[in-house]
Amino acid sequence: MRFDLDQSAGVHFAIQIAFPVRESLGGTMPLNPLKYLDRRIPRYTSYPTAPQFGSDVDAGSYERWLTDLSPKAPVSIYLHVPFCAELCLYCGCHTTVARRYAPIAAYAELLEREIALVGKRLARQAVTQIHWGGGTPTMLLPQDMMRVMTALRANFTITPTTEIAIEIDPRSLTREHISAMAEIGVTRASLGVQDFEERVQRAIRRLQSYEQTARAADGLRDAGIASINLDLMYGLPHQTVATIATTAKHALALGPDRIALFGYAHVPWMKRHQKLIPEDALPDSTARFGQSRTAAEILVGAGYQQIGIDHFARGDDPLARRQREGRLHRNFQGYTTDETPNLIGFGPSAIGSLPDGFVQNAPSMVVYRDAIMAGRPATARGRVLSPEDRLRASIIERLMCDLRVDVAEVCKTHNARPDHFATELCQLDELVNDGIVERTGTKIHVPEQGRAFVRAVCATFDAYLSKNEMRFSRAS
Repeated sequence: MRFDLDQSAGVHFAIQIAFPVRESLGGTMPLNPLKYLDRRIPRYTSYPTAPQFGSDVDAGSYERWLTDLSPKAPVSIYLHVPFCAELCLYCGCHTTVARRYAPIAAYAELLEREIALVGKRLARQAVTQIHWGGGTPTMLLPQDMMRVMTALRANFTITPTTEIAIEIDPRSLTREHISAMAEIGVTRASLGVQDFEERVQRAIRRLQSYEQTARAADGLRDAGIASINLDLMYGLPHQTVATIATTAKHALALGPDRIALFGYAHVPWMKRHQKLIPEDALPDSTARFGQSRTAAEILVGAGYQQIGIDHFARGDDPLARRQREGRLHRNFQGYTTDETPNLIGFGPSAIGSLPDGFVQNAPSMVVYRDAIMAGRPATARGRVLSPEDRLRASIIERLMCDLRVDVAEVCKTHNARPDHFATELCQLDELVNDGIVERTGTKIHVPEQGRAFVRAVCATFDAYLSKNEMRFSRAS
């Protein structure tokens, strides 16, 4: 699964918000961009973010919310597979190394049980998207992938228009997996790459050749899975502007529809295996900024449209079209074309979203297993959404997706006073002075030179950040 601290139970701040700006794309550099690079700001894949979830939302809450969902309401589905063949040192996902297949086979049965348990509280809801994440979903044998998909089809309405996406480690992808994915209707595959430089790969314990990645992409396309995404990272040990440029050019040679460019977050106090990465090999904030900016210039120069803070897509890709139409959305998987607000999460740590609020399964496999075997949801925590949460979430999502919002118009939609955010609008003055934001009355626009720092704009509307964080103090 893509590394996103927002989904963590304990930490919700991205360690650095450095992301590329490009003077030739519409502006000059902010007055002092480096002062923004180390600010601890959420990635806003949800609002409120996961650290605001609490144990007051439990299995009973989730069961009521499922029962209350309109039979006509479509849903999207996230399937979490928390296993990998080996642990990459940069990883921040909820996963474990599996040396034997027995626990993975047992997990496939648990997923079937959970799908049936949730399904009986719904009305065979239509499904807009299915996303297989992890971990490594292809740790499941092909026959078990098909078993899980059969369970989904038995409990939900999956049509030819349902997008089915899966995250893949090219190093372990087999022809049998590709055939199974084609059979179950996979339409999009995201290939984890991170970096093609061997020295970087050795430092993060993920040796993966360009040829392996190319074979995976070719095999998927030959099977009819035509939409290919690549995941890259900057800020890794031993990365330089030169190596990230080479990786970006290699990625382009594979002809992906989309490319995600994420910044590595070094959190060894939270992910102990990251202690094995030598800190003196990590680039500093200025170097990270240069790496991300260089990669973005190469991708945009090759004709890709920049999507929000960390995605790039071909101009004819649905993600790019939705952004141009102002219909782009953001959820726990990042930027999405999916317009349904209803997300059903399956597996330990999986997060769901329903009209009443957010729910998250227990991250512990033992706790998850015991709940499912007892016939109850594994919900460990969640968040009931207040009208104020929904109002602020709408503003933050439009900023993250469109880089612009009319605050008064959003207030009108939510039956709030047009001056509801008068204080927050005044707090934008520092960002306005630094060229990060342009403001006319209640209309906010983040110009191209401020794209890298849009999360700092969103943070102004985050009621849960402390006053120190709201002043954007530098990290020590």
